[in-house]
Amino acid sequence: MYIILGATGRVGSAVAQTLLDQGQPVTIITRNPKKSGEWERKGARVAITDAHDTDGLRRVFRQGKRLFVLNPPAAPDTDTAQEEQRSVASMLAALADADLEKIVAQSTYGAQPGNRIGDLGVLYEMEQGLARLSVPFSVVRGAYYMSNWDMALQTARQEGKVYTFYPPDFKLPMVAPQDLGRIASQLLMEPVSQTGLCYAEGPELYSSADVAAAFAEVLGKSVEAVEISREQWIPTLKEAGFSQAAAESMAAMTAMTLEQKPEMPDSPIRGTTTLREYMTRLVREHQMSSS
Repeated sequence: MYIILGATGRVGSAVAQTLLDQGQPVTIITRNPKKSGEWERKGARVAITDAHDTDGLRRVFRQGKRLFVLNPPAAPDTDTAQEEQRSVASMLAALADADLEKIVAQSTYGAQPGNRIGDLGVLYEMEQGLARLSVPFSVVRGAYYMSNWDMALQTARQEGKVYTFYPPDFKLPMVAPQDLGRIASQLLMEPVSQTGLCYAEGPELYSSADVAAAFAEVLGKSVEAVEISREQWIPTLKEAGFSQAAAESMAAMTAMTLEQKPEMPDSPIRGTTTLREYMTRLVREHQMSSS
């Protein structure tokens, strides 16, 4: 049995669906009972529990042999670093005596020690915690999610603008969440002896200007990338609903992405989804949900 923690998100759902498509037994963990029917119709078992419920997680982990873990993102109006550290601690405590043969964990490019640096610090803590267990594991460090631009669809459509904290010509590795899910599912099914750290990104590097160009092509209108100055990062995030602590964490992570030399692994696993293909699918899904 494959256990999927985080199956209702874009990456986790792709992991679960890929396994189901190959006839594998899957249990998904969700805290939302409303998600049960959809996954049960697809052939999955559903366990209702919260990432902070250590005992609940432990009971579910004991039902399977292979586990995919993705630390759920905290609500932006909370202290996100603190909340996500709590869920990592809960997950690791639940794994301490689980009878698993392999774990695959979703992490991020740039993961490193540090406080209040967003996912960079929290997911590094998760990686280190997994290394202290006796269970074989693989870590997928994923590049910048293309889905981080989903919210830009509205301003691209209404204003012809994509707002960004990055200089428009600043290129970085990006990857479609669906590709990350497919990569993680393959790692889950590999022999226990095949473990370790791997990197996953898309076909090429992309910039904010490339994001604007992709939206322009798909929407059939002019779209430009507009950089938000650094002194406006935190006010802009707070206006969008982030707490002060969450805004500071996000701003620190963004600054580190800009200022540090990005991880450029020699041989990353490459997804096949291009930025334009991702944006085309995003616009289509939005149109369908609005009709």
